[in-house]
Amino acid sequence: MLNDRSILITGGTGSFGSQFVKRVLDRYRPKKVIIYSRDEYKQFVMGNEYKTHGQNDRLRFFIGDIRDESRLKRAMREVDYVIHAAALKQVPACEYNPNEAIKTNIGGAVNVINAALDAGVKKVIALSTDKAVNPINLYGGTKLVSDKLFCAANSYSGADGTRFAVVRYGNVAGSRGSVIPFFKRIIEQGGTKLPVTDYRMTRFWISLDEGVELVIKALEEARGGETFISKIPSFKITDLAQAMLPGCEMPMVGIREGEKLHEVMITREDAMHTYEYDRHFIIYPAYNWWGENRIIPGGKPVEAEFEYSSGENQEWLSVEKIQELLKGDIAGYE
Repeated sequence: MLNDRSILITGGTGSFGSQFVKRVLDRYRPKKVIIYSRDEYKQFVMGNEYKTHGQNDRLRFFIGDIRDESRLKRAMREVDYVIHAAALKQVPACEYNPNEAIKTNIGGAVNVINAALDAGVKKVIALSTDKAVNPINLYGGTKLVSDKLFCAANSYSGADGTRFAVVRYGNVAGSRGSVIPFFKRIIEQGGTKLPVTDYRMTRFWISLDEGVELVIKALEEARGGETFISKIPSFKITDLAQAMLPGCEMPMVGIREGEKLHEVMITREDAMHTYEYDRHFIIYPAYNWWGENRIIPGGKPVEAEFEYSSGENQEWLSVEKIQELLKGDIAGYE
């Protein structure tokens, strides 16, 4: 479906954007892929990387901020699909700069929606986070509002207008700012202790490849207003530490402000709108814009009171399995 199509990625030089571009250029023949972001140096580095692979002819680089609606409208001209990955994501930075987080994560979402509607974009997929579920920090709060905005934007689409959907996942294994590169730096510097915030802490494990695959599935299947969530294993933070440095000491340093013990992707309140598929879940919007065709075939409703939490998951990674996964291309995501 992406052959001969134009795709725009906001925040396209980040961990997700880089992997998404690689996958799309390897697997499809898009007309063009537009990288829309603020950092000219990251765009320069990314452009040079693809020059060496002979794929730069289909890449376009737009310097722009999602706070700038007019620039977004210019960038989205004749664009078929938009992946919205740009956001202020660091929890402490958002807490210290709340106005900036609101301008980017909420105001920017409104701008992306308006620009896509005006440009006649076919489909927009917005990236979300587990922190948007029962948020306890400002970052999560802004992403909850963003998710609601993108789902509700289908109200303005009309029968043949832009379709908006959301893909939600937690911290990507090995991505910038995640615990794996943090532990890795300590080990490389000769450290023998890996600090753990809380021995009870659990997380979901998702690779960038899995995140990209879910976004592509959403592009193919979304009818408007859905939230797509991968079915992925959980791991204990203590098991990750032992996998990376067997036998290490693990001093508990205390949970950070705005941090949760477990990642939650689907709440019990969302269960009444959630369907389970082979490899993912979909939370359907409470409002039915599309009539009988709104449910994608192949799924079944989850049980009442269902909750999808990393602490109560059915699938867990052992220390040995984590070590096996770490031998892959995780380091390339840093």
